[in-house]
Amino acid sequence: MQDPNEDTEWNEILRNFGILPPKEEPKDEIEEMVLRLQQEAMVKPYEKMTLAQLKEAEDEFDEEDIKAIEIYREKRLQEWKALKKKQKFGELREISGNQYVNEVTNAEKDLWVVIHLYRSSVPMCLVVNQHLSDLARKFPETKFVKAIVNSCIEHYHDNCLPTIFVYKNGQIEGKFIGIIECGGINLKLEELEWKLSEVGAIQTDLEENPKKGIADMMVSSIRNISMYDSDSSGSDTEAK
Repeated sequence: MQDPNEDTEWNEILRNFGILPPKEEPKDEIEEMVLRLQQEAMVKPYEKMTLAQLKEAEDEFDEEDIKAIEIYREKRLQEWKALKKKQKFGELREISGNQYVNEVTNAEKDLWVVIHLYRSSVPMCLVVNQHLSDLARKFPETKFVKAIVNSCIEHYHDNCLPTIFVYKNGQIEGKFIGIIECGGINLKLEELEWKLSEVGAIQTDLEENPKKGIADMMVSSIRNISMYDSDSSGSDTEAK
């Protein structure tokens, strides 16, 4: 295919009729550099400074600059606080039973806390710990902790494990006790994410329950079996 920017008589005719766009002029690198430097010069120096640098350079600005700096500093400070809050957690931490009250029940206001009570001897608990560790990284604004159940509750039965409690403002907002409630032995990460999102602990980007398709298939199978049993009963009655 012919280059539309090539200097040919045919291309010039096509340009005159508007079939080809005007020929691109070669860019002047020096002119581009000058324009870039001009744009950078128009940017207030404080917009490139850190909060510490702003503090050091305060004496060099006039009154108008100082007002703008205060606004800018507040904006940067709020952005920094929001980032620190969002990245406050980001991991599944181990706590002991005597830390339960401070770390979970008395956690800061409006903070969602997910705690997993587990035993390493229970295979399902290891699966849940792995999933919660992944979710902690994905949702760092939520506090994820785990504790060996014996350090929190004495004589807790294995058939109640895994146990997941979801707290907010000292209240239990959700609980999943035992393998079935936690999602079954084949629990997938997305399924646990959905469960925690349903009680409000995290804001998932999943659009629907990952188990919905499986549940629909089970309901359909049960209905088919019921219809078959009804037909069979009817046939037996007629035969008699």
